[in-house]
Amino acid sequence: MSSKVSQPAKAGLRVGVIGAGVMGSNHARVLAGLPGVTLVGVVDPSPAHRTRTTELASCEGFETIDQLFAAGVDAVTIAAPTHLHHEVSLACIAKNIHVLVEKPIASTVAEGREIVTAAQKAGVTLMVGHVERFNPAVAAVKQAIAGEDILSIAITRVGPFPPRMSNVGVVIDLAVHDIDLIRWFTESDIVEVQPQLSSAIAEREDIALLQFRTANGVLAHINTNWLTPFKARSVTVATRGKYVMGDLLTRQVTECFGFKPDGSYSMRHLPVGHDEPLRAELLAFLKAVRSGETPAVTGDEGVASLEIATQCLETPSRPAATSSSARKGPRRVAG
Repeated sequence: MSSKVSQPAKAGLRVGVIGAGVMGSNHARVLAGLPGVTLVGVVDPSPAHRTRTTELASCEGFETIDQLFAAGVDAVTIAAPTHLHHEVSLACIAKNIHVLVEKPIASTVAEGREIVTAAQKAGVTLMVGHVERFNPAVAAVKQAIAGEDILSIAITRVGPFPPRMSNVGVVIDLAVHDIDLIRWFTESDIVEVQPQLSSAIAEREDIALLQFRTANGVLAHINTNWLTPFKARSVTVATRGKYVMGDLLTRQVTECFGFKPDGSYSMRHLPVGHDEPLRAELLAFLKAVRSGETPAVTGDEGVASLEIATQCLETPSRPAATSSSARKGPRRVAG
């Protein structure tokens, strides 16, 4: 009853977007169409980016975050380059502004933890933009494996090299999505990592084959690269009772079940929603802001996924052992 009474006063949230690149312009587009939201404006030092986004979302454009603060905002979404996440997030939190920061939460684990601590001290909502969780196909897979004894997970996320990318490789740009999904699907921490990385055409790693073991014993594998001429996004989950396959682009999810001793089994397509993932993510953030509830993807979860991605980059690939004395096990994550 009390929430219904207070809702009208909080409905008109004033929200700003920091960063007017591809992702930021999409944030602005979606926010401009949400009920109960006033899109105050977008911040970007680039006049061209500001013009493109303000025309797309019919909002104001600001050169600096101080100008946005002066206009007055209750919450912001941060889609600036990763190396700015720490500075911008702390500046917003210091003004008691609620924050949705795009993945990865920061450039380093230490910076991510500082953001989390600052938000906790200020009592503001902090959510990390792991948008793949809001893909309807991912949600269907998650629902299908609920309560199941998960054995293994395999995720493929490949595509062509993105010209805009220069400061990170495929692990931070792509695999961090799937590290988060593995932790979310299994509801368990990752305790072992075995990465194989290579740089074929880019300065940083553009091929990554990553293997993991979770605390509850699930084996997981991520195949990601920037060498495939087309995009492919798929998830398969094997449990003791079923095998679930999801195409994250076509949003088709198939479940195999009822395995018989003669090798036969049943198969069915699962219902999948049609929501735009970014819209669902932003609605979840705004709901958390209004209600004060724990956001869908917490700062701690964002830091945990970044920490595993960092472990993958820091763990050197080793040549095959030639004797039992030379064999070394996988990198065990401290925890």
